[in-house]
Amino acid sequence: MAPNSSAAARPRAELDLADSLGHELVRFIRLINKAKSQVSKQGPDGIERAAYAILFTLIHEGPQRTSRLAESLHAEISTISRQSSSLVQHGLVERQADPEDGRACLLAPTAEGLRVFEENRKQRNQWLAEVLEDWSETDRQNLNRLFGRLNTGIEKHSPQLADAQAPTAAPAKGATA
Repeated sequence: MAPNSSAAARPRAELDLADSLGHELVRFIRLINKAKSQVSKQGPDGIERAAYAILFTLIHEGPQRTSRLAESLHAEISTISRQSSSLVQHGLVERQADPEDGRACLLAPTAEGLRVFEENRKQRNQWLAEVLEDWSETDRQNLNRLFGRLNTGIEKHSPQLADAQAPTAAPAKGATA
């Protein structure tokens, strides 16, 4: 979110609307972080919430070395190592020999990791459906479409922020996310 030299040339109304959107986005992120905190407090599995980001990445991008995970998740290798060790201990992730370099290992999700991921995904989807239950179908579809458009706009404007495997559109019904 580096300042853009053309920002001064933007009309005041456009900047005011951007300020309002920025406020709502910060509010949204805070609420989501609080919701995640509540879920992690309730979770019986003893896994750090941040460790689920590793599981998510491995499921969506395939087996990876710790160093690549650290780069992808913008975290220190020591943090990824600690969290992935916890995932291994809980049977959600396993270490596999790297076919390109037998001295190194890759982290990969286990069948139990996939099951836990899907269970968390179902709980998230249930929660979102409850939050939006009094919205019309059109409003829910518009929100989904506009969030996708916002994400795509951010990725186009700042390609360095885009995920390596970012979807170009929202997944279809029944697809994993």
